[in-house]
Amino acid sequence: MPSVILFDTPVVRTQLLPFTFTRPVAGIRCGILTLAEKWGHWLGTEPSYATEKYLSELFRFSLSNDHVYIDGSLCPNQRLVEVIGELPPESFLRSAKDRSVLAVRTVSAGWAEARETAGLREYIFPDEYLAIQNLWDIFVENGGQIGVDYKLLTADRNTLPLEDPHTRCYAPESIFIEEGVTIRSAILNAEGGPIYLGRNATVGEGAIIQGPFAMGEGAVVGQGAKIRPNTTVGPYCKVGGEVNNSVFFGYSNKGHDGYLGNSVIGEWCNLGANTNNSNLKNDYTNVKLYNYATQSLEDTGRIFCGLFMGDYTKTGISTMFNTGTVVGVNVNVFGAGFQPKYIPSFSWGGAAEGFTPYRFDKALAVIKETMRRREFVFDEKREAVLRSILNDRMTGPPER
Repeated sequence: MPSVILFDTPVVRTQLLPFTFTRPVAGIRCGILTLAEKWGHWLGTEPSYATEKYLSELFRFSLSNDHVYIDGSLCPNQRLVEVIGELPPESFLRSAKDRSVLAVRTVSAGWAEARETAGLREYIFPDEYLAIQNLWDIFVENGGQIGVDYKLLTADRNTLPLEDPHTRCYAPESIFIEEGVTIRSAILNAEGGPIYLGRNATVGEGAIIQGPFAMGEGAVVGQGAKIRPNTTVGPYCKVGGEVNNSVFFGYSNKGHDGYLGNSVIGEWCNLGANTNNSNLKNDYTNVKLYNYATQSLEDTGRIFCGLFMGDYTKTGISTMFNTGTVVGVNVNVFGAGFQPKYIPSFSWGGAAEGFTPYRFDKALAVIKETMRRREFVFDEKREAVLRSILNDRMTGPPER
């Protein structure tokens, strides 16, 4: 089988910042799985990545004598997988909808950089497909992708039985429990969509969960939590309070009360007690969101849109985020009042106190301690990624 390489489209990568500062586009989680994990399951092979050079040490690029490059923003479906699998050598697949290149099969190891289709035979894909190309797509499409991933992961498998007599289930046929899950006195309602509980996950006493919902391996939903539909709690996250239609990528904490809605939280983040966000403006007009390409606020076309937080960012207690807020990588934000709608990476402070640059050595010390507490090691490769992001911020165009 040809090696599978998931490539970043530069425009889409920029549209998905701040999450693509620290991962390829295909590393984004939507549903139960990341986009790369979805392709791995569908194709039965582990993909590699054609992404930014500074990410290549963490996200490998594997060569062979035959390559299939696939747009990393695509969510696989049966028809798309079949057509890509039938591509002959030295050909490419173009979307009938927007003329974008969906996949290329070639012996060239440098196709993703060259982006050339001259000399390749063209095939047109006329059917519908889903691509995650805007920040809000992640939470908008999350419920549907939970359903797709649920079918993929549970096909021809039996759920483990629910052993806690004090937990109430609605539509139990749409609830799947993996090995090692602990549930105590909870309410699981899958009438609106499936509920997937990953290996060694924990659902605390009094938690109320409405599907579609997914928990990754080792994740925790705390006591008394209210989890509304279309929510994903990624691997090893700890989540409490009220959460609605939001995605946690992995290893992040929202352990206390507070509301989070129509939002996306990266990895290794921590939301202090009573951190809240707005997801709907009082006048019900469309939400504007910071765009890294234009360095200005752009209309999302949506009335529900919350918080987008890059990796390694932390908030102090009672932090408040306005409708449509973008927070970069490795930010420490705290203080009274609503925070700005855009906070650049490596910032320290808050709306009332003002922001200063987050000292890199101090930031690294905090990250290392955060990961050590979870028995993970912050290695030189991850440090190099953060240094590249910091250098780009310092030498690039001024952020507004």
